[in-house]
Amino acid sequence: MRKQHWGLIIFLLLCSIVTAQSKTRPNILFIPVDDLRPIMGCYGNPLIKTPNIDRLAKSGLLFKYAYCQQAVCNPSRASLLSGLRPDSLQVWDLYTPFRSISPTLVTLPQYFKRNGYTTIGIGKAFHNIFPDDSSWTESLHVEGFPFDPDAVYTDEPNLSLIAKKKESFIARNIDRRDPYGIWYIKANSMEKGSGSDDSYYDGAQTTLAIEKLKLLKTAAKPFFLSVGYYKPHLPFNAPEKYWNLYQEAEMPIAKNGFPPLNAPAFALSGDEELRNYDDQHDLPKPSENPLEKKRQQQLVHGYYASISYLDAQIGRLLDALDELELSNNTIIVLWGDHGWKLGEHNSWAKQTNYEIDTRVPLIVSGKNVQAQNQTSNALVELVDIYPSLCEIAGLPIPNYLQGKSFYPLTKNPSLPWKKAAYSQFLMGHFIKKDIGLNDKMGYAIRTQNFRYVEWYTWKNGKRENLIAQELYDEINDPDENNNIAGMNKYKKLITQLSQQLLLK
Repeated sequence: MRKQHWGLIIFLLLCSIVTAQSKTRPNILFIPVDDLRPIMGCYGNPLIKTPNIDRLAKSGLLFKYAYCQQAVCNPSRASLLSGLRPDSLQVWDLYTPFRSISPTLVTLPQYFKRNGYTTIGIGKAFHNIFPDDSSWTESLHVEGFPFDPDAVYTDEPNLSLIAKKKESFIARNIDRRDPYGIWYIKANSMEKGSGSDDSYYDGAQTTLAIEKLKLLKTAAKPFFLSVGYYKPHLPFNAPEKYWNLYQEAEMPIAKNGFPPLNAPAFALSGDEELRNYDDQHDLPKPSENPLEKKRQQQLVHGYYASISYLDAQIGRLLDALDELELSNNTIIVLWGDHGWKLGEHNSWAKQTNYEIDTRVPLIVSGKNVQAQNQTSNALVELVDIYPSLCEIAGLPIPNYLQGKSFYPLTKNPSLPWKKAAYSQFLMGHFIKKDIGLNDKMGYAIRTQNFRYVEWYTWKNGKRENLIAQELYDEINDPDENNNIAGMNKYKKLITQLSQQLLLK
């Protein structure tokens, strides 16, 4: 037989092996959720109704102590999807696209795409204003909804309010249309909608995702399907039936509606978000008297209703996987990009270095995840998801990633693990100019027993002078109400934690 024939046979054999490997690789269902703190039933809340997320947790591994790298959308998501920490990526705010800094970076879905996967992006994976075409084989958006569909309203008085605002903008030659030509205008912070689940974006995109799953079932390649949910992000808009799951008078309010004692005032300066909605312009600042109890309960009610609405959509996805017989060969990862304060420290937003904002939900289930209905107390980080998914799916882990694969924990959740998790926040960069704050970067380290934060002046992407320190005892003060950094007995501990921060 001629040499070229042998060469052709070997080539075809190699192709068939690669194809066979590709077909047998597990699928990925990737579920990012915006502003979701770990408040579901599976995280110990007996009041909230989240049967579907709880069902997912029962089939896999729940991480009790998972942390984001920065408690605001763009930096958190860019860090997770790049596998790099914010200082390495140099993305610290809402306005910097990571591609402007690292144009050749290979993202998590892009890496799977390069390894034979069909990658589909629906909803919010990256920050919504920076969708990344290079990551996806196909990026989908539900027709008729805004480019940034978190603020979708269906009922009066919000529709009338939006109409009046639109008239005012037109009169002043202000164009608030998005790239699809849809006017994008926010109104009130809550809506008890009269429509169906699909009248809001998260329901409609779930319907689209299920239709896509039906097509992916028969495809030759494995899939990486990302269905990124907007709720419970503000505004707290959900169909009425989800509001009716709760009695407003029973909604719990935060027990620590005050800033931490001895903490720097600027550490809570990032809570502007809710105040920008029409019905919340009078929202008190963290240093002022809290909202009256009834208004606090209204906001908590809206957050709970939004989460139950989200939970129903996730249930539809899980049901579709089962019905299409895809569950046995699919890895499912549900994660929140950061926490959210519901009156804790008299604040109603994210954007701090505190536990309430940096701790996030993380659940991993499905193919190759041996731990079922188990909880891990290990400290893990969102930057760990990239290498973990690679290892769980059987792909090589790129050596430049800065996270640590938690795949071993999916076999034995009790393994000794990381000694610390790290977060940071650039304070002042999101604040209105008239507040008079200069940029300050806070670096946080979370160990099993303590949270320590160092605040620096910040200029041109670099830390300068140390201006404040915070230390919280997570065993005796888990709500972080008392900054004990000034106590002499903790000087040695602070020196040790400070050195760990410098090495990271």
